[in-house]
Amino acid sequence: MQYTLLGRTGVTVSRLCFGTMSFGGDADEATSGAMFARCLDAGINFFDTANSYSQGRSEEILGRLIKGKRDELVIASKVCSPVGPGPNNRGISRRHIMLQIENSLRRLQTDRLDIYFLHHFDTNTPIEETLHALDDLVRQGKILYPGVSNWSAWQIAKALGVSANHDWARFECIQPMYSLAKRQAEVEILPLAQSEQVGVISYSPLGGGILTGKYVGGQPAEGRLLTNAMYQKRYADQLYTEIAARFSEYAKAHGVHPATLAVAWVMAHPGITAPIIGARNVAQLEDSLASADYKLNTEQYAELSALSYEPASATDRSEERK
Repeated sequence: MQYTLLGRTGVTVSRLCFGTMSFGGDADEATSGAMFARCLDAGINFFDTANSYSQGRSEEILGRLIKGKRDELVIASKVCSPVGPGPNNRGISRRHIMLQIENSLRRLQTDRLDIYFLHHFDTNTPIEETLHALDDLVRQGKILYPGVSNWSAWQIAKALGVSANHDWARFECIQPMYSLAKRQAEVEILPLAQSEQVGVISYSPLGGGILTGKYVGGQPAEGRLLTNAMYQKRYADQLYTEIAARFSEYAKAHGVHPATLAVAWVMAHPGITAPIIGARNVAQLEDSLASADYKLNTEQYAELSALSYEPASATDRSEERK
């Protein structure tokens, strides 16, 4: 396993982060424990969860697994997604953040989170209120670094400016979607992160499973794209099927599992700190773990990129694009 610094924090993290969204859902506690142990064996020290994953069970399971190892691990969780039916059981108001940090710390059986992500943008709450609340949590020692997931570049940039203006703790890590199928982050989010020295742990490097090759040539027995309406909508365009087919053919020709190649391609971007990998079981996890040792050269990176579609530039002056 390779290690790198997380933005400008000075914290060293593994080049792969393990996402525990399956804990307590697709993976029962025993399977979750087996995957956690395999990740530790592979050298992963970075684990990501959220208060909304499996109604809090993901945090509870991870909390039991990290006991006795907490100080050796970097643990991240999130707040914003609905955690109950009530109108205040969601969002990033000061009230909700202060309630949910206590719940996450209790479930994880820890006194602090290394990174606390805002899971989504909240149009109902002023950025100033949210950022002030996060700064208070940093001063209280309950979180070490604020982070943000699923925000656009302008929202992140605005928040960085507000934090700087008030001398509040700023976002030190961002978590965008990024894969060979979904490359929008290349336009502004990744350049912003590189410019401002913000760490990036991107999610869905396998494109919801479409880049594993299992949907090429027919439907598998199981998979998110068969049962999850969100993923079905996200990858409904025929474009993604075409990318997956070309990618699967390339992986087969080079004798490497598509999952290994997909994660390695994301890792190769200079703005990426660590892709988040996930799995339902240990067997499924192995192919993603193999990316840590896969050497993707410059020529292969260009060839793989050509299998997809480069997103349009941030301005209409395409003639100035390098």
